Amino acid sequence: MTIFSYAGTSGHKKGFGSMSPRGVKLQIQDRHVHNVALLLALLAVIAFKYGGVLKYSVINVFHHLIQVVIDNGIFQVTLSNPAGIVTGISYNGIDNLLEVLNDESNRGYWDVVWNSLDGGKTGVFEVISGTKFEVIKETEEQVEVSFSRPWEPSLQGKLVPLNIDKRFIVLRGSSGFYSYAIYEHLGLPEWPAFSLGETRIAFKLRKEKYNHSPTPSISLKWFHYMAVADNRRRFMPLPDDRLPGRGQPLAYPEAVLLVNPKEPELKGEVDDKYQYSCENKDLRVHGWISVESPPVGFWQITPSDEFRSGGPLKQNLSSHVGPTCLAMFLSGHYAGDDLSPKIGQGEAWKKVFASEDFPSSDQRGYVSGRLLVRDRYMSDDYISANGAYVGLAPPGDVGSWQRECKPPRDGPTLWEIGIPDRSAAEFYIPDPDPKYINRLFINHPDRFRQYGLWERYAELYPNEDLVYTVGVSDYRKDWFFAQVTKRKNDNTFQGTTWQIKFKLDNVDQTGTYKLRVAIASATLGELQVRVNDPNTNRPLFSSGLFGRDNAVARHGIHGLYWLFNVDIPNAVLTKEEDNTIYLTQARGQTPWQNLMYDYIRFEGPSTDVPKAVI
Repeated sequence: MTIFSYAGTSGHKKGFGSMSPRGVKLQIQDRHVHNVALLLALLAVIAFKYGGVLKYSVINVFHHLIQVVIDNGIFQVTLSNPAGIVTGISYNGIDNLLEVLNDESNRGYWDVVWNSLDGGKTGVFEVISGTKFEVIKETEEQVEVSFSRPWEPSLQGKLVPLNIDKRFIVLRGSSGFYSYAIYEHLGLPEWPAFSLGETRIAFKLRKEKYNHSPTPSISLKWFHYMAVADNRRRFMPLPDDRLPGRGQPLAYPEAVLLVNPKEPELKGEVDDKYQYSCENKDLRVHGWISVESPPVGFWQITPSDEFRSGGPLKQNLSSHVGPTCLAMFLSGHYAGDDLSPKIGQGEAWKKVFASEDFPSSDQRGYVSGRLLVRDRYMSDDYISANGAYVGLAPPGDVGSWQRECKPPRDGPTLWEIGIPDRSAAEFYIPDPDPKYINRLFINHPDRFRQYGLWERYAELYPNEDLVYTVGVSDYRKDWFFAQVTKRKNDNTFQGTTWQIKFKLDNVDQTGTYKLRVAIASATLGELQVRVNDPNTNRPLFSSGLFGRDNAVARHGIHGLYWLFNVDIPNAVLTKEEDNTIYLTQARGQTPWQNLMYDYIRFEGPSTDVPKAVI
């Protein structure tokens, strides 16, 4: 939702097209841009804020062959007709909060990234453009409009095979508008298979105020201050600062070193949109503030994330340099293709990115009570599941809702490394290279958001790899947050092997030991496990190639969760001497093949069967 507010007065006059504190009217007119507010139930809520109280008035809708304008007396939103692209937002005397230098198709839009599953196109980016405009609802309190686009077989390979209906809603007295969309794949044999990699709403905000001469000149800076969290807010670089001459590209296009920015105090910093990603549970409000007169805020509000895949810990983009403000509904970021919906040929599928098909609160049931966990090796009593998330998911294997579950247990814990919380945040995160910093994250709890931390591993371990000794080492200081590759002298890369050394007072000769390895993130990696002999041709365990999270490069501290349970035969262990577990990340074709560990636990054999101990 987008929200704005300001001081004002209101009166009421009931009538067609009137401005009223109570009524909402719909009117057809020629192509004149009148004050209009569009009231829609949106998946994303865009909010504008200005000091003062709300001005209440009627909602009017004017539509023409070229544009639709909605005005509630507080703000006005203009959409192209029938495409349904947001081309203008007028508020508090400001003619347009969106970037007027951009083409009208590049200001406020829904888009998708999709892949054909029949050998056709992949990674197709498409701005969703409607072909039909319709007024869905018109009351004194609310107006809802639709911009829809049907799909037919003649469009195969050209457009994502979905019927799409974009909705916009404006309420009387509200300083923002809502937007949602309905995607539908019909269950007919001529509807092809595809996967949906991403869908979102993007707003490109105005970075400068221009005068009204034929050759506009810049007079004021707008929307330079960005806020995505209480502890992640700052003045941001301009998009020009990322261009050649002012910015130096780093290891991938999203990361740029500011070498000659327009604001000299930003020189030497790194800008990367992934530094401002958020977990779904925290992705409620983010946006931009103009500190020039008049001060205005542009806020994207997501009151619920129940329509999102991946659960509360799935990470998504928020706002970034542009100024750009995103409402992310579905993406492969920090997850890869595993969370992308894959729709088969002729498969019926419907998704509402918002609230229309979701029952309202008075139509829902509820569950109350306490959630307790029983772990006989931790306590004889039930343990309160503090911090747990409870939700609903389709039937499936344990953890199938997002590959997430707590590590199971067969026997007592002999030793453990880390905290089983699906994150690598507790491990050692180095200081960034002084050449590549974002000052926002100096002395910040999210140290992992700095650029280039993966390169610090080779500086800490130039000759040998990490060795961790149980009972001596401290995982907060001695376990690097990610098992990354190393660059060789010929500029190629190689995998790495970490060692865990431990002693056993006794070795149970009748049972099997268990190694639980919980992975917080993986990117085209392969985990191999060997015990006491690093040179065996066949490892005791191999995961095979897995993971496409890319969380290390995107400054995340977790991606998708994976759990591997490795049986350790008692015959390979020794007592009273050092045992060594070798954890090899075997893939090394690029600098981005890596693993993040969540938690490692070594268990003795189950106590449910008799033991022979030597």
